[in-house]
Amino acid sequence: MPDAAERLTDPAVEARLARLDEALAGLESAPGPALEAVRLLTEVYGEALARIVDGADERLWRRLAGDELVEHLMVLHDIHAQPPAERAARAVERLRPAVRERGGDLVWAGVEGEVARVRLDPGGCGGGCGGGSADIAAAVRAAVLAVAPELGVVEIVPGGEQRAPAPAFVPLNTVGRRTVPQEAR
Repeated sequence: MPDAAERLTDPAVEARLARLDEALAGLESAPGPALEAVRLLTEVYGEALARIVDGADERLWRRLAGDELVEHLMVLHDIHAQPPAERAARAVERLRPAVRERGGDLVWAGVEGEVARVRLDPGGCGGGCGGGSADIAAAVRAAVLAVAPELGVVEIVPGGEQRAPAPAFVPLNTVGRRTVPQEAR
């Protein structure tokens, strides 16, 4: 068995994935045998991973699903045993500490059909903390769809405390006076 020290670090994997995306984009513009080879190789490797997952006990399965790279492969090959809602909720929980550091909060609100809902309270950060709620919303969407692409849509709903609407202005001189409609006189 290879030594874990010989394995790629997460940043090295990310760099290779970025290079792979570029290479695949180049192949897509010139389809042919190379693109077919990539597709077939992906299918065979997906089948191999499915066989590993099928033979895994609960402990090993959780360990595999807990590795971000392996989890993405399981999602890619549609062999993830957890429902999309559970995977998406876990992705939101992973982002929550970073949002809280910015003074906001993030709460998983559930799934309806293929729509994931996440409650976002940007807190005091609004738009002045290096990006604000638009950047947070984009990160949430990317994180949820990366682990549960079958959901299709991530809806960000306003969160935080429900504030009562501001009281309507009532002129003081009308408080004591009561008008009676003409018909009632």
